Amino acid sequence: MSETEKRNPKTMHIDKASTKEILALIQEENYNAVTAIEPALPAIGHACDMITERMKRGGRLIYIGAGTSGRLGVIDAAECPPTYGVSPELVSGIIAGGYDRMVSAGESAEDSGDRGVSDLRGKNPNENDTVLGISVAGNAAYVADALLYARKCGCLTVGLTSNRGSRLDAESEISIVTETGAEVVTGSTRMKAGSAHKMVLNMISTCVMIRMGNVYENMMINLRPTNIKLKRRVISIVCEILSCDEARATELLDKYDWSIRRLVDSEEVTE
Repeated sequence: MSETEKRNPKTMHIDKASTKEILALIQEENYNAVTAIEPALPAIGHACDMITERMKRGGRLIYIGAGTSGRLGVIDAAECPPTYGVSPELVSGIIAGGYDRMVSAGESAEDSGDRGVSDLRGKNPNENDTVLGISVAGNAAYVADALLYARKCGCLTVGLTSNRGSRLDAESEISIVTETGAEVVTGSTRMKAGSAHKMVLNMISTCVMIRMGNVYENMMINLRPTNIKLKRRVISIVCEILSCDEARATELLDKYDWSIRRLVDSEEVTE
């Protein structure tokens, strides 16, 4: 039995606990989700460097997963274009069963390795791409078989799992294992295992985007002002970079078509 499927001895009688006690137990395990990432940092760092190297050659980052794992990959990918101004194709997510599974369960989809291969083939993966498979248990055929196909295509394969010795751990070129252990509710890996994986995906995409030059100091310079909040944020970023007021920032942004990057790359920042 995998570690994430075992019963948690701390919560054996959680059904008799008070609300306060239940929340305290969940919060204790939330902390464990964070600490489980620490030992995986070297593997995460290696993955970031390799992904960046390939992306600089024109490669893409493709997440693939099933259930909660697949949803996490799709969410992380969807947040890259508005945050960093990159193409939706640069970071993308594939979920077993298609995008309907983002809002409704279809757990049997993870058992079809052939479907995983077929869905990934639709992306036309090549030697510059990275395919990052996400599976808490680490044995979902949909994910594992897709990674084997990716490797045949010359892609870098990265596995993100919570169980050492699983297929993803054994078969990925870079294996990231966050050993979160037994859940508060037995087998409910959307909890701390899912939380750990969400944080790891945040780390990977953020680090890669920084390494790709999409951040100036610690500010988003490819941010797209697609609503009122983001327009205000763009103005605020320019005010911070140039130490100017909002009127001057707006004037310069109008000059550079509201592109912070174009403004940063101009001579205005050195005036």
